[in-house]
Amino acid sequence: HRQQPPAAGRCGPAQRRRSVPSILRELAEKRQLSEEIVSLLQAQFSDLPRELHSWRQMADYSPEMRQFACLLQLYHIKAYDYLRKILPLPHPYSLTNWLSNNEAAAGFSSDIFLRLQEKVERGDQACRYCAVLVQDVSLQKQQEWDPQSKQLTGFVDLGAGVLDADEAPLASEAIILMAVGISSPWTAPLGYFLVNSTSGRFLAQLLRQAIHKLNNVGIVVLAVTSGASARGAETARALGIRIDPKRIQCTFQHPPGSAHSIAYFFDVHHALLLIRNALQCFQKVEWLGDTMWWQHVVELATLGEQKVLELCGPESGRAGSKGSYRLKVNLATLLFSEGVAEALEHFQKLGLASFQNCSGTVKFVRLMSSLCNVFYGRGPYGKEPLLAGNYTKISTLFDEARSCFVNLTDSVGRYVIKSKRKLGFLSFLLNAESLKWLSSNHTCPKGTPSHHLHTRAFNLDPLEQFLRALQQACGSSGSPTCTVFQAAYHKLLASCSLAPGSPPSSGNASPWDISLSQRRAVTLGSIRAQCHPAPGRTLAPEYPCSAGLLLPSCALSNALTDLSLYAQSLTCTAGWVAEQLALDLQCEACLASLFEADESRLRCRSVLYIKKLGGVSLPSASVHHITSISEQILNQYGKVGGANKNTKLWHLCLEQKVFQELLGESPLFPTLTKHLFEGELSINNHYTVLVKEITRCYLNVRTCPAQHLNLKYPCGRHKLKRLKGKHLFPSPLGSC
Repeated sequence: HRQQPPAAGRCGPAQRRRSVPSILRELAEKRQLSEEIVSLLQAQFSDLPRELHSWRQMADYSPEMRQFACLLQLYHIKAYDYLRKILPLPHPYSLTNWLSNNEAAAGFSSDIFLRLQEKVERGDQACRYCAVLVQDVSLQKQQEWDPQSKQLTGFVDLGAGVLDADEAPLASEAIILMAVGISSPWTAPLGYFLVNSTSGRFLAQLLRQAIHKLNNVGIVVLAVTSGASARGAETARALGIRIDPKRIQCTFQHPPGSAHSIAYFFDVHHALLLIRNALQCFQKVEWLGDTMWWQHVVELATLGEQKVLELCGPESGRAGSKGSYRLKVNLATLLFSEGVAEALEHFQKLGLASFQNCSGTVKFVRLMSSLCNVFYGRGPYGKEPLLAGNYTKISTLFDEARSCFVNLTDSVGRYVIKSKRKLGFLSFLLNAESLKWLSSNHTCPKGTPSHHLHTRAFNLDPLEQFLRALQQACGSSGSPTCTVFQAAYHKLLASCSLAPGSPPSSGNASPWDISLSQRRAVTLGSIRAQCHPAPGRTLAPEYPCSAGLLLPSCALSNALTDLSLYAQSLTCTAGWVAEQLALDLQCEACLASLFEADESRLRCRSVLYIKKLGGVSLPSASVHHITSISEQILNQYGKVGGANKNTKLWHLCLEQKVFQELLGESPLFPTLTKHLFEGELSINNHYTVLVKEITRCYLNVRTCPAQHLNLKYPCGRHKLKRLKGKHLFPSPLGSC
């Protein structure tokens, strides 16, 4: 609605003699407004009336006045409140409409809010409760000319218009806001704001504007999530959050002074990164008689593939005998996971010297793993950890975590919670208090599809997924310009669906992929890369020999009569494909499913006992089956004349033939059944992507070997040896 100007008697005679520039300068001198903002206001709004009486005579606000009001309110609310006593500026929440636009321009998206309002008015209860997520995206500073609008672009834009003065700064980042359903997994990108530099106070005002606008359409905001960073901590404090372990205040009131409270969360992934950094810096931390050594984790991550001799237990059926195995650490395993805890215990039982006395490390990793299970909605707590049966267990877990974190000390006895590496631990303590507060004060009505809170809504994963799609739409991996960013955002918004499980997307990544991708920095592989930067990818020395058996251009292949050698060559090639895919896989379960592993030794997927043939890992039966079908298709259609076999279209045709052949076959990867239902039934879940990538990698190797492998084919006798008395794949297809 339109804000009425204040009464004329509000200002005294002394104030009437003042001008707008003098007031701004006065605020700068009192340090209530930064020199940067004053300079920007004076440069951008030099044409605004200088005298106060001219402002009071305006019956409506001009576009320039709207820009002035929005900029001042977002950047400094106290200065704005002070000016409201002198100038006829509107109430802060009256600015929400001025910060809104259509057609994916900067500011709040009017179309999204309209669609949310329609869902609420139709009685969609699942849409009535949400969390608000905030994240920034780096932009490339670049001024461009838009021939359609005939305006310069690349400047700061908060939704009320571009700040395009000669002295105005170029935008260096975009702030993106998203609403996420708490009882149902719907997502809604609320808008973006192009800024040059920002602060926690700016983000706090932006969040309050978003909350107010959501309230206006009938949606209740229960939580806010930001990154666990210096800016995120400043934002939390600006909203009234206290992050003191002795007196944590996990909620803030909106509007200020009202009875409605909103919980604050830090993104769990960001907090895990900070804790990893702290452990790396301290190397050793102690609490209540236990010690966590970072070196144990380093030894695990850098443990190379090796033969391990171990006395087999009675459960293996070979008691008292010795067996030789190739042991391999699954580098896709998350650092703070049950898999790492089990791996450390396993190596301790094997007697490896580097893993003795690791019980404290195992205890700390298990504690962090349990916390992650709660906040990611996985493991024993499921997708709804706040069910009545879990609350007691979760409360006990949070008490244990608090006791650990507040008593954690470094090697010289200083408390970590008071050090410069405290934010990660404080983030988990704040999140725990927020989750307990929500479970005690808010549960959605029983008329909703699920009247319990989904803790995954309090992480930045849904927004990270949107940002990944946005990056794909931009068409480059670097920072986009404002023009490219806005075009990509417009494209995504056009395909945005507010239905549960249907976030805006561009590309073939599933929500689960995005979640795993951003956690890659806290895997064993990331720790290994820090300690030993990976050299260029190399092949097993035996592989070029076996590869020659499969190449149509090789004379040995044409003269081949021993089909068993051909089968071994196919197995070796499939194993090499599995090893190549394992270099990039970020999912522990998917990586484990690639190989023929001896599960009688250890069923945990963080440590694999892999069988070898000629220096190459034996693939699982499913990988072998996919490559066998790919080879059959290649032999059948690769001889067809007239086709350009180097084109992408020809490769896609081959892939299609392979998929058609696989349809109706026995199920592949039985250990990955759950993946088929990840990502809200996304067609590009881990199961389907894995089949596609195995097929694509194998066909690429077979059709362009020199390009992908840099192979040199020997003309001598083949060096492959038959496995005496054993079949290559003794287990049926459904057993791996």
